[in-house]
Amino acid sequence: MEQEKKEWFESWFDSPYHQLLYRNRNTEEAHALVDRLFDFLNIKPECKILDIACGDGRHAYYMQQKGHDVTGIDLSEQRIGRALTLANDKLHFYRHDMRNVFRANYYDYAFNFFTSFGYFQQYRDNIIAADAFSKALKPGGKLVLDYMNIEVVAAQLVPAEQKVIDGISFNIRRYMEGNKVVKEIKVTDKEGRVRQHEERVSGFGLEAFQEIFADSGLKITHVFGDYALSAFDKHSSPRLIMVFEKK
Repeated sequence: MEQEKKEWFESWFDSPYHQLLYRNRNTEEAHALVDRLFDFLNIKPECKILDIACGDGRHAYYMQQKGHDVTGIDLSEQRIGRALTLANDKLHFYRHDMRNVFRANYYDYAFNFFTSFGYFQQYRDNIIAADAFSKALKPGGKLVLDYMNIEVVAAQLVPAEQKVIDGISFNIRRYMEGNKVVKEIKVTDKEGRVRQHEERVSGFGLEAFQEIFADSGLKITHVFGDYALSAFDKHSSPRLIMVFEKK
């Protein structure tokens, strides 16, 4: 029997080239977003928090430092391995698929940062993930989902770009394919060997998220358009940041 082909995120996020390409993400900006969200949500000390698709654990670590019990989950073995170097008795990391429920009715808050949703080839998997997010939360619990604003991304898409980082060349091509934002990444190492990777992210807007979460038990209560938590404008906001509450 032919082995089922892996989805793009199952190999790309475990690649050392992913870490290299995205190594300069803004930690100060990430911390400022957490601070603003915590203030807005009026999060009290000693809450149980779930960081879904936590990556290397930078958000989870900062949230734990603010006095909470934080769990980070991610499908990438390599990224969870790096996150585990930060773990302590109040900060936990597990390799886990977001489509599967993690500790039902357990968390006060859940966060999904930096467009870490909409990766699946099958639309139904997004609905399954939304249901799993909801089931992890206690009644009255809140989810924050931070996504790109597809209207602005599609309008400002840079078709081609080249970066050279530590002698590694990245030739990047971007385009829309149906409702997917596709980024093809051609990596050429120092010995001239070439590897191909890609990213495929669904161009979900606010209405699409309302549909995906319609039967999850989570309802959108607030929508913001940037990391300063300004009002959302679909034609100009760089981000689509949604706050959901579990019924």
